[in-house]
Formats: sequence, structure tokens, C-alpha cells
Amino acid sequence: MPRYVFDFSEGGKDLKDLLGGKGANLAEMTRLGLPVPPGFTISTEACRAYLAAGEVPAGLVDQVDAELRKVERRAGRTLGDARNPLLLSVRSGAKFSMPGMMETVLDIGLTDVTVHGLAGQTGDPRAAWDSYRRLIGMFGRTVCGVPGEDFERELAAHRSHAGVTTDAELGEADLRHLVEVYRKVFFDHTGREFPQSAREQLHLAIEAVFASWNTERAVLYRRQERIPQDLGTAVNVMAMVFGNLGSDSGTGVAFTRDPATGRRGVYGDYLADAQGEDVVAGIRNTVPLQDLEQIDPHSFDQLMSIMDKLEHHYRDLCDIEFTIERGKLWMLQTRVGKRTPAAAFIIAAQLVDEGVIDLDEALRRVSGTQLAQLMFPRFDRAAAPAPLAVGVPASPGAASGRVVFDAARAARRAADGERVILVRRETSPDDLPGMIAAQGILTSRGGKTSHAAVVARGMGKTCVCGADALDVDTEAGRFTVGGTVVSEGDVVSIDGATGEVFPGEVPVHASPVLRHLQGETAAGEDALLDAVGRLMAHADRLRRLEVHANADTGADAARARQFGAQGVGLCRTEHMFLGKRRALVEALILADGEQEREAALAALLPLQRADFVEIFEQMDGLPVTIRLLDPPLHEFLPPLPELTARVARAEALGHDPGRDGALLAAVRRMHEENPMLGLRGVRLGLVVPGLFAMQVRAIAQAAAECAGRGLSTRPEIMVPLVATVQELEAVRVEARRILDGTDLPRIPIGTMIEVPRAALTAGEIAGAADFFSFGTNDLTQLGWGFSRDDVEGAFFPRYLELGIFGVSPFESIDPTGVGRLVRIAVEEGRAARPDLTIGVCGEHGGDPDSIRFFHDAGLDYVSCSPFRIPIARLEAGRAALVSPAEPTADSR
Repeated sequence: MPRYVFDFSEGGKDLKDLLGGKGANLAEMTRLGLPVPPGFTISTEACRAYLAAGEVPAGLVDQVDAELRKVERRAGRTLGDARNPLLLSVRSGAKFSMPGMMETVLDIGLTDVTVHGLAGQTGDPRAAWDSYRRLIGMFGRTVCGVPGEDFERELAAHRSHAGVTTDAELGEADLRHLVEVYRKVFFDHTGREFPQSAREQLHLAIEAVFASWNTERAVLYRRQERIPQDLGTAVNVMAMVFGNLGSDSGTGVAFTRDPATGRRGVYGDYLADAQGEDVVAGIRNTVPLQDLEQIDPHSFDQLMSIMDKLEHHYRDLCDIEFTIERGKLWMLQTRVGKRTPAAAFIIAAQLVDEGVIDLDEALRRVSGTQLAQLMFPRFDRAAAPAPLAVGVPASPGAASGRVVFDAARAARRAADGERVILVRRETSPDDLPGMIAAQGILTSRGGKTSHAAVVARGMGKTCVCGADALDVDTEAGRFTVGGTVVSEGDVVSIDGATGEVFPGEVPVHASPVLRHLQGETAAGEDALLDAVGRLMAHADRLRRLEVHANADTGADAARARQFGAQGVGLCRTEHMFLGKRRALVEALILADGEQEREAALAALLPLQRADFVEIFEQMDGLPVTIRLLDPPLHEFLPPLPELTARVARAEALGHDPGRDGALLAAVRRMHEENPMLGLRGVRLGLVVPGLFAMQVRAIAQAAAECAGRGLSTRPEIMVPLVATVQELEAVRVEARRILDGTDLPRIPIGTMIEVPRAALTAGEIAGAADFFSFGTNDLTQLGWGFSRDDVEGAFFPRYLELGIFGVSPFESIDPTGVGRLVRIAVEEGRAARPDLTIGVCGEHGGDPDSIRFFHDAGLDYVSCSPFRIPIARLEAGRAALVSPAEPTADSR
């Protein structure tokens, strides 16, 4: 029979696959001799068995009962005992942190009988009844599906009746009556009395935690964070310690460094006379952790010592949950803490300076995704109005949008293209769809460790919490601050770095990090810019992959070079034929005979040459890969419906449609049912005489002109959509005939690998190619049989919802399907031609996960849009390191 249950003394931080993150870290703290309440962990294997069979696996109940007896002996109390009851907490704990997404139940073991035993045990009847009403509410909501707002409504009514504003001010009599009311709410929804067997409560709570792995919000969070759906969660069962026993008790969350800025210091929240969920839920405003030094100096000093010990042990920022029970400090959880992108870079550099980690490890702890977030714009402070309010800066960023007070409406309005700010008193896990959809999140309650703050930081979403000047009325759809009323649909702006809330839309300006990466500013004394610069430099030293740019103009090329591009990996010549030049393409299409066609091509040649000169000037000394014309020619003509209407209008008025009539005939003649699989790319060059030859001449003339001015040009010619070596050979013969008549150094001629057949016959094609470049956009379309323009809106959302995709294959490379085509082409191409240069120029060239794949597959370079070049440089450096055992903090 499998072993499913493990005492806290039996594990360690490296057993997250088995014990989940929380259980592994509880075991680690126990091994370090820290004050952890006794308890045990039910493994992820048990959860997977439960989810597969739909019932508790055989033997689990007996194993839980055996471990429970050990906990009872160590605690000196017994679950369900009338005089000396043991109470338990039951918490989820997956391998990767999923804050608030799965279930927790506290105070398991309280019944109509044991509540009196707890009152006698603690000498605090009020705390006993407070704990009992909490249990009924949490158990009802998480185990039995009772709507949480029904309990909240009764709690608010009791506060109002008692004339108090906080739960802590309710007296024993109020709480006794509230327990009766809660029990009635429970009965009305479930049709049964609240369970009076402590063991039944325990086993039902364990099942509820298992089942919560597949709740809608948990599935959505995993999809958002790219966490595998088949891991399952562990369950941690721990003896309760009580923070709600009066002013000498309390609960809190601490960070060893500021998770928002990375600064060293004392950071966290503390709440006296409370239990843990009060802090995380944000239902009461906390005090800064620093205040604990005056409230309970002994516990504060002990906590500081433990925090220092944990940070040195984990060699990273630690996130800690603790409870003080009548002056006794207990550690309930630790983990490597989620942090903002800025904090990730700053902390990594700090730990290097402190000698805790080396630069390699620092590079592993940041990511291209985080760097991208740091490149976002910031508010223009000079143009900002006076703030309406200032809250807790929980997750940096600058976000503007229309106020929405309901998560579901926020998701709907965002899906319709609106930018929204989700405003709540406090968020709960059920608000996740709206939090994902919103530009930013604003709450009137909670601090840096509230649900809203933790989830927002994990998603890189702008968030301001605890703006308590806001009187939020979600039912009326408005909030009031001072004399200002902000209604749903009004625009506000929030600054997650300062906590400010502004009316209207505030203008933004370029990010300091973006300007620094472009070489416009020096780091100076700025810790963030210094950290980014150091880690980028280390990534550049380590990386094997070169990073090139997709650039179609001189301006694009100049910007790419500022960002550190080592060449142009894709210059798309079709973009040069748009705008005013369409008329010249129309002339080519309408040409009647060879003479008119050659005249049209002759008119295009100097324009093409000038375009290439502009790019060669900016990329002096670096390679420029120019793709010959790829799209169907009819894309340069007016749309068929528009032309049809224009011609019909002219004929109805008795006018000669003239050129429009000729264009309409051409469009009809060239119409294709599926143009992406029709006359385009190499096929176009072979069917339209002189088209590719004109482009090759323009490239050669531009290179010669630049060389005559002392510039070093390195053009490369890339033939698109090749499916067979004979196509490439035909183009190559014509191109070589032109190039061999110049004094230029040999210009390489290669091909895009974007048709599956080309990948599967790469060995043959390599015989005629000087280089390969994977066009992964088309390779993905053709490999999957998708029309990208159609499928992303038609059924991708459903596929993501069903878990068929973890992420769109157009966003991140499909490693097993399309990726296999890539690996085959690399292996067979290099077998035929060992010196074959291979790169990628599709959208995947700037995607962090895809870059790691391309490194492993043996490519020489990736090419991406100019603004993604720093991201690609960083990820190429990280890819060169031996992969760490665990994912980076930002993604988990």
C-alpha cells in the first residue's frame, strides 16, 4: 500500500514534488529547529489518486489517524476531547505557490461540546466562540459550498447591531448568537446540521482541499501561470495556534526584503487579536510589521532572528507567515517569496554583492518576462493631477482604465476591448478572472500581503491596496473619496509604485529601464538600472545564441542596434511596397506584356535600393538577412468588395470605370480560395519573371553604394516558402548570375524553413542553401493545420479552457510537434552541411520559453522585434546556464 502521510520531521525543502511547497518548507523549518506546531502532510500522490478515482484512496484514512495520534501526543491534547480539545488547521500546498486559489479550513475540531473545552483551556470564552463561528463560516464555504456572502452579511449585521466597526470589538454574547445564526445559514443551504464529529470535519476538509485543485479559479490560475494541471496538491494538517486570544496574540506575514522594491528592511503586516486569514483576506487593515517591536519586543526580536536565518538558508527573499499565541511565536509557513520585476533584479544583484549567490545564480532568478514588464511606460508626473487617494503600493506599474466593481463584468468588458480597473473592497480568489483581465487592481482594504497584492505581483499586474479613504459601494457601482464620487465607467489611473489613485487618464512616458537599455542613460546610483545592466552584461558574456532583429526600415534597424542587436535576421521587403508605392505594384500586376512589366520593375528598383541603403547604413558591419517578396500580389490591391462597389457605382452613373475596372479584373483573376497556400513566396518569384531578379539587383546595388562610401555591408538573401530543393536551386541560379557580375564579396543565399516538407527534406535543401532561418509562424500554421487569422478568435479560448493548450502555439513554440520539425531540420541540415548557419525569425524568436528551446536545438541566432531584443539577450544567457531544479520565482 502506498505511503501517503508524512510527519513534518520527515521531509525537507527538496521534496516539493511529493509534499508540495508548503509541506516541504514546513519540514525544512522543523529540521532547522524553528518553532513549528506539530503536524503532518498528505502527499500530492494522494491527491492525484483521489482525483483519478473520485474517492479517498484506500488506506489514507488509517494513515491520517495514525499520524494524528502522534500529533495529539506531542500537543498534549486530543481531537474532539470535551475538556482538552486539539484543534487543527487544514491547508492546501501545491508544488508551486497558488495564493488563495485552493482551500484552507481553520479550527477543525470545534463543536457544541469542545467550544466549552477550548474556552476553559484558553481562559478566553470570547476567543473560543470567535473561533467556532470562523470554523462554521470557512467549513460551510469551502467544504459545503455555502455562499460566503451569506455569512458576511450576518457578520456585518451583528457589527451594526452592536454598534462596532470591527469583528474584534464583538463581545462573547454577540459571538455566541452569531454561531447560532451561522449554523442556521449552514442548515438552510445544506439541509443538515453542522457536523458535530471532529474526525468527520477533518476528513471532509481534507477531501475539500483535494477537490479544490480543480476549481475554476485554480485551473484558471494555473493556466495563467503555466503550471501543469496534473500535479495535484498536498494537504497540510497542523495543530492550531491562536492569534485571537487578546492583545498579546496576533498573526502576520513578513518578508525578509520588500517584495515590491527589493529594499532591505523590515517588511510585512501584523494584526493583533486575529487569525491568519484576516491578514491575507485583507478584511481588516493591518499595522506595519515594524510596529510589532513596540507591541511585543521579545517576539519581534525572535522573528527578526528567524527571518535572517531563513534568508541565509534559502539564499533568497523569504515570505513568512507567523502567529503569536500569548507571547509565544510560531512559524506557520515560509517560501521563496513572489516579487515584482524590479525587486527580482535588485535582490538578485544584492545577493551577489553580499556573497550569498554568484552571477550565474542571479541570472537564473530573473527572466525575460520580468524585464519586459520593466520596459513598460510610467506616468508623467508633471502631467498628473492631484491624487484622489493614496493606498499601499502593492505591485508597480502605471495603469489607466474604466472603473468596474465586479470581476465578471471586468472580464466581459476587457474581452470587448475596453481597458478596465477592477475596484473592490478586497479581492477573493473568485475575482481572479477580472484580475487577469484588468489593467490594474484597486482595493480599499488590505496591505502588501493581502490576496490582491500577492496575486497581482505574481501576474506582474499593477495594484494599489488599502486605499482606505475610498468608500467602496460595489452594489451601487461607485466609490466616494472626500466629496468626489467615481462611478462605474469613469476613468481612473493607479500608480502601483507610489500607491496613488488619480482621476482620469494620466499621460505616460518611457520607462527608465527602456531608456537605459537603449543607451540613453547611465545607471548612476539607481539600484534597478545598475542591477539590470549587470545582469544583462553577464547574460551577454554567457550566451551562445546571437540576437538579431526583425527590421524593415532604417529606423527599425537603428532602434534594434541601440538595444544590442547583432544583425538583422529578417527584413521583409513586402512592407516596402505599401503606402504610396502601391501604385507601382498595381502597374506590375496590370502590365500587358514584357515591356510594361519590365518598366514597372525598373520603377521599383531604385526605391528598393534606397530602402536597403538605409538599413545597411544603420547596420554597418553586421549581417542583414533580406527576405524576397513573400505575400500574394493581390494583397497590394484594393479589396474585392471595395473594387466591386466602385466599379458598380461608376457603371450605374454611366461612367467608364477605367483603372478600377482593370484592377477588378486582375483581382478576380488572381483570387484564391486559400491564398496563404497559394501563389506566394518562392512560387511568386518563379511565376512573375524578373520580380526576384529586380530585388537581387537592388540588394547588390545598395551594397555596392555603401561599400563605395567605406561602409561594411553583409547582405544575405533569403528565399521564402521553399518546399523542395528544386525551387531554391532555380532562384539561386538566377541570383548568382546577377551577383557574380559584381565586385561584391560573395553574398550568402539561404531559405526560410516554414513548410513541413522543407523541414523533413532539410538534408536535400541544405545542399543548395548557405543558411536556414525558421519561419515558425507559417511552420506552426502548416504543422497544426491552423489558419492563424481565423483560429485564435474562433476556438483557441475554448482550447485553452479545456487544457488542450497550456499556451497558444503561436505564442510559444510547440516543442513536441513543431519543435520536432525544427530538430529534424537542424540535424539533417547540419549532417549535409556542417557549417550551415541556422536561425529563427518568427514571433517565437522573442518568446522566453521558445528561446530556451532554440538554444537546446542548436540554432545560431534568434531574430525578433527591436523592443524584444533585450528580452531575447537575457533569455539566451539564461539558456546557456545549466537549468535549475526549480522554475524562476516570477513564473511560480
